[in-house]
Amino acid sequence: MSKPVLSLKGLHREYDVGDGRKLTVLKGVDLAVMPGELVGLIGPSGSGKSSLLHAVGLLEAIAEEPKKGRRATSQAVVDELLIDGGDFAKANDAARTQARLHKIGFVYQFHHLLPEYTALGNVALPQRLIGRPQKDADARATELLTALGLAERLEHLPAQLSGGEQQRVAVARALANRPCLLLADEPTGNLDPATSQQVFEALKAIIKAQGVGALIATHNLQLATHMDRVVRLEDGKLVEIKPETA
Repeated sequence: MSKPVLSLKGLHREYDVGDGRKLTVLKGVDLAVMPGELVGLIGPSGSGKSSLLHAVGLLEAIAEEPKKGRRATSQAVVDELLIDGGDFAKANDAARTQARLHKIGFVYQFHHLLPEYTALGNVALPQRLIGRPQKDADARATELLTALGLAERLEHLPAQLSGGEQQRVAVARALANRPCLLLADEPTGNLDPATSQQVFEALKAIIKAQGVGALIATHNLQLATHMDRVVRLEDGKLVEIKPETA
């Protein structure tokens, strides 16, 4: 039996909101994501979806343990955070940076492509950052972009691409370094319904083909019904629901 690419236990997160008041958004979240599995993350705005993705994506330091009598407000607190079997619950900055480069891919609502680079260049760049030769980086970028239906757009700049095409380039860039875990925050939220479905289907196909575990936060309940599993954030906890009832 394959092991989870993500194993999360006991994630807590709270924020100072002024006047000594605190807002707790995550109250001991547990989650596992398997290779090749798409897990939809739903919940109302402000429920903590982005906070969960930031912690799992190692975009912030995680406190080693709660302060006595209270939880740290400037950091997430977690009992266990395993990514590809590696323990990142107490990882330092260098270890988190390496994990983001090699193990985790990110897709956001806005593509954030570099405007001066072509589609091929945008997907090759993260590979060059980890030392992959240009020829190999271009070959991988071409493979991904072709799989996402962009074989005729390799040399186009972002401004020459439609919104859906730009987001597919962003998907290819997120997968360029062969991560085991993909995190997506409203990846189709800025697209019309038809284009949203196209981008999602392309994303799903390549995740399945490459065995990547994916956690996808979305407000699009129609897309959520096509996930393998759906979890909903309710009062700081995750509740698993049937995809068809999302």
